[in-house]
Amino acid sequence: MNPLLMEGLTDAIGFVGGALLGFWIGQLVGFDIFAAGYNNNSIFGILLVGLGGGAGLQLARAWRRKRTGKKD
Repeated sequence: MNPLLMEGLTDAIGFVGGALLGFWIGQLVGFDIFAAGYNNNSIFGILLVGLGGGAGLQLARAWRRKRTGKKD
């Protein structure tokens, strides 16, 4: 597989997976990112989605680096 395609796919899967995990955790603790207006619950929900996406991206890159044996 083309290395650039592999990099793009793993980054996308890691980011989306992490963002979904952050969304679901937010839903479990009562943070609704789709609430009307910007109240504290929606802001913290958005924050969890962003942090989850970033963490998923970093985990995907670490996995790819470990798999290929080289630095990004």
